[in-house]
Amino acid sequence: MLRWTIIFLVVAIIAGIFGFGGIAAGAAGIAKILFFIFIILFILSIIRGRSVE
Repeated sequence: MLRWTIIFLVVAIIAGIFGFGGIAAGAAGIAKILFFIFIILFILSIIRGRSVE
């Protein structure tokens, strides 16, 4: 999941450099959503991992 976030972030940066504002905004929005999903899943896996012990 984090890999996809980084890919969309790189796409947003490259699109922003070349002047494609709409594509850059869309890719940055997707990267932000994927990042927050990753953080939530990461925290849940830490909590779940500790309760198994």
